[in-house]
Amino acid sequence: MLKIKQELLDGLAAELEALSPGAGAKAAFESPKVAAHGDFASTAAMQLAKPLKLNPRQLGENLRSALLARPAYQRWVGAIELAGPGFLNIRLKPEAKQQIVREVLSAGTGFGLQPANGQRLMVEFVSANPTGPLHVGHGRQAALGDAICNLYATQGWDVHREFYYNDAGVQIGTLANSTQLRAKGLKPTDPGWPEAAYNGEYIQDIANDFLAKKTVRADDRTFTASGDVEDLDGIRQFAVAYLRHEQDLDLQAFAVKFDHYYLESSLYTSGRVEATVKRLIDAGKTYEQDGALWLKSTEYGDDKDRVMRKSDGSYTYFVPDVAYHIAKWERGFGKVINIQGTDHHGTIARVRAGLQAAGVGIPQGYPDYVLHTMVRVVRGGQEVKISKRAGSYVTLRDLIEWTSKDAVRFFLLSRKPDTEYTFDVDLAVQKNNDNPVYYVQYAHARICSVLSSWGGDPAALQQADLSALDSEPAQALMLLLARYPAMLADAARDFAPHDVTFYLRELAASYHSYYDAERILVDDEAVKMARLALVAATAQVLHNGLAVLGVSAPQKM
Repeated sequence: MLKIKQELLDGLAAELEALSPGAGAKAAFESPKVAAHGDFASTAAMQLAKPLKLNPRQLGENLRSALLARPAYQRWVGAIELAGPGFLNIRLKPEAKQQIVREVLSAGTGFGLQPANGQRLMVEFVSANPTGPLHVGHGRQAALGDAICNLYATQGWDVHREFYYNDAGVQIGTLANSTQLRAKGLKPTDPGWPEAAYNGEYIQDIANDFLAKKTVRADDRTFTASGDVEDLDGIRQFAVAYLRHEQDLDLQAFAVKFDHYYLESSLYTSGRVEATVKRLIDAGKTYEQDGALWLKSTEYGDDKDRVMRKSDGSYTYFVPDVAYHIAKWERGFGKVINIQGTDHHGTIARVRAGLQAAGVGIPQGYPDYVLHTMVRVVRGGQEVKISKRAGSYVTLRDLIEWTSKDAVRFFLLSRKPDTEYTFDVDLAVQKNNDNPVYYVQYAHARICSVLSSWGGDPAALQQADLSALDSEPAQALMLLLARYPAMLADAARDFAPHDVTFYLRELAASYHSYYDAERILVDDEAVKMARLALVAATAQVLHNGLAVLGVSAPQKM
């Protein structure tokens, strides 16, 4: 059906080009808001009527006649109806919709995938400083980043996942001091315990392992403890490695993998920060005032100029960010997406201003940002705010242990990133239709059960006579299957994995409606094979869509 749609679109483009040179490039089909109005719709007549100085309805009638005369429309279109001021509602013949079943079964896991386009994308996400376990906000970021990576991979991009963290800042100093105090026997309730110290039980665990001279291994580092409570630098390095290992475990439980870990400290040790500052000074984009070095960021749309180097000689936090993004560009990533919390909103203008001022050829609007809100967790009707392990917040591992990796991923992706979200633990463990991830996974498992009961060779379904798939429920299901590739493309373009969750819920509902309307394992062999082919194609698309979200597609539930 996708090939058929393209044939029909080519025909529309040709007719529009004949009416007005250049109009063919804008040829497009829309999905009617009301299913009864048809399968495709075109508003081309209304768009062209004014520049051509023609009545839109008359132009629509002329376009309708011209399309019906084209071979592709004669073969695949049952009717074209003129509605309102010039809408064209196109109704496909059943055999046109049936082709999607063969296309899905033939492509399998490759259905919806586009060929490699030669472009490289980096997505930076999670990027948590190693000062504690990952919290549920990091979980939302991990789910978003991984799903956006998967979406772009479906569109042919060469995708690179990167984790960036500060391994030498004030927070790391606080971590080291907190661990040292615990190693010396102090606790958060003791007199003299610093207000800024970290209070979670994990700090005591780090201290105990340091005293035991253990070796910890993370994805990006290994360190053996000296056991000396006065070895503050050793405590710092051990604590960082320990918590990187803990975060690796969190990410493994969430099935998220990174291609590279990038250290903020390396931007200083490699000289990248100093080189970036020099480049901006040499370009005449800075000035000195009140003992500080300022960037002329207002020249690039920022609401005010920004301090780069403070009077004490230290750099403000956006300066290494600029250096880091120049490094991304120099590493060959023409497109970069950063997944961050909404508290980073103020960073966007100044980082982009710094990149433009640096004059290294980076295009405007680089990098892209996806900002997300934090997550409230509710259990037993009450908000959960504290984890004993973390001391002050619910961890990602808590949420996975209370529910499941699949539920956490699907739930955290089910809303737009910048909207508030309340994670209902009780709903996430329910095994009924109120639980959206269960509802979608059950549709897949239900189809697998039907195919198992049949017991035939799945390859035989590709040769099935599909003419029996002419009922309204069957045709509605096939039209929804045909929407999958375009949905993926739109979701990638808009950084919108929530669109995938909406689509999967709609597809599951359509399948459940079809299952209730028509028996599949009927006596008539031809009808049975056609219906089995349709539901097998539906299972394949459910599987493919869930894979984009990083959610499993169980065969039994």
